[in-house]
Amino acid sequence: MELRDELAVRGFRFVWRRAEDWVAEVGRIALMIGDVARGFLPAMRSFGLVVQQMQAIGVGSLGLVAVVSLFTGAVAAVQAAYQFSNVVPMKYLGAVIIRSVVIELGPVLTALVVGGRVGASIAAELGTMRVTEQIDALEVMAIHPIRYLVVPRIAAALIMLPVVTVFANAIAVFGGWVVAVTVIGVGSHTFVIGLKDFFHLNDLYSSLLKALFFGGIIGTMGCYYGFHAEGGAEGVGNATTRAVVSSCVLVLISDYVLANVLLRLIFAS
Repeated sequence: MELRDELAVRGFRFVWRRAEDWVAEVGRIALMIGDVARGFLPAMRSFGLVVQQMQAIGVGSLGLVAVVSLFTGAVAAVQAAYQFSNVVPMKYLGAVIIRSVVIELGPVLTALVVGGRVGASIAAELGTMRVTEQIDALEVMAIHPIRYLVVPRIAAALIMLPVVTVFANAIAVFGGWVVAVTVIGVGSHTFVIGLKDFFHLNDLYSSLLKALFFGGIIGTMGCYYGFHAEGGAEGVGNATTRAVVSSCVLVLISDYVLANVLLRLIFAS
């Protein structure tokens, strides 16, 4: 009985400490977001820094996003054709592909791909600067590190993720069209008619709004974990891992929340 009580007490203490650490981390993230919001407009005076990060985050990710999107559209076409066989006419294949890609697959998969690539890069870069005391040197020179390092990266992620998502949506639909015409045997005219008849601008607005939130999540997580890295090379590795994992998990959680808000409230008719 005493051993069981002791184990229960230790388990409770472990859970309590974990909860305290989680609350403290959420608080630190909120404080950093507040610093970013206060320094956003002053940091825009050095817009060149934002443009550099836009190139690294957006343009640098286009190749990988294009490959993933192309095969995402192709797989969506194959799966939809399989599920539609002898149930739904193939004239609706284009409609299913464009709506599934634009509303869900495009923004989410783009965010996961960019989060894995960019989140790790940001965390590793800022983490290395932290452990080598370069961030401390910026503070000594009276350069605000949040404005100089964090704001340009988050701003670039907010700007570029919707842009990259538009390209990803277009490439995925193209991949679906290629498979539908060459493999499944759906006529190109039939496929395009399905796209036109069932595409609505609200779907695109939903996709871009999701991408905007995902960009903020990726930039914030990468900057936060990199900015608070400690412990040398091992600490930088841990910060990079935590940034990628946190970005991916928060993207999926926020996707569920946004889907409920957008599809059930804003776009309900």
